[in-house]
Amino acid sequence: MESITALKIYNILKIEYPDIPRSFLEFKNCYQLLIAVILSAQCTDKMVNIVTPKLFAAYPDAQSLASGNLDDIMSIIKPTGFFQNKAKSIKNCAAVLVEKFDSKVPQTVAELISLPGVGRKTANVVTQIAFDKTEGVVIDTHVKRLSNRIGFSLHDDVDKIETDLMKLFDIKLWKPLTFYLILHGRNICNARKPDCDHCVLAALCSYYADNKGALAATDKAVQKTAVKPPLKKTRATAKKAGK
Repeated sequence: MESITALKIYNILKIEYPDIPRSFLEFKNCYQLLIAVILSAQCTDKMVNIVTPKLFAAYPDAQSLASGNLDDIMSIIKPTGFFQNKAKSIKNCAAVLVEKFDSKVPQTVAELISLPGVGRKTANVVTQIAFDKTEGVVIDTHVKRLSNRIGFSLHDDVDKIETDLMKLFDIKLWKPLTFYLILHGRNICNARKPDCDHCVLAALCSYYADNKGALAATDKAVQKTAVKPPLKKTRATAKKAGK
């Protein structure tokens, strides 16, 4: 896709979703945001927001989480799914924060991805939301799905999708782009049944052109070439035919 088309899509989404939130996750400080994002993997933000108040009441900082009982941590975060691995990740992450970063959340992607359980997605969320620093594009499940459907990227690998988006859009658009795609993914372009008939991006969307648009064109062609039923013979037509 050309950058000019990508920008048109961005501007349409900007009009469609004029109010974007600071974050979909609830937090009070950088430490809480970091842990919440780790827990959000393969889990809804809504569920994470239900679980984290109890978690942060028990472990209000990196030091307390690092020294926390693993079974107790697992018990609290169990509703987020994959709780055994997540518990180990956030406990180990907290330990590294204490040991290497003086219990402070680092402000660069390079430093953040050195923490257990932290990939580029988590690092980009933290740098953008906590520190207002943009080094990349947050690629969550919605952004990945819509990037492929719309035609921003032909790749399945999240790192390659991020690279494609960074080439298509100016750096000042990277942060809001994520919110627009997530909102559109939740409201219209869901995973199982995208509502293409009510999508503001239909005219520019590759998925629509390849599926809905192609189907409409086929239906139209079928209607045009459909064999017309033979005319019912009347006395007048029979007489005319006999001339």
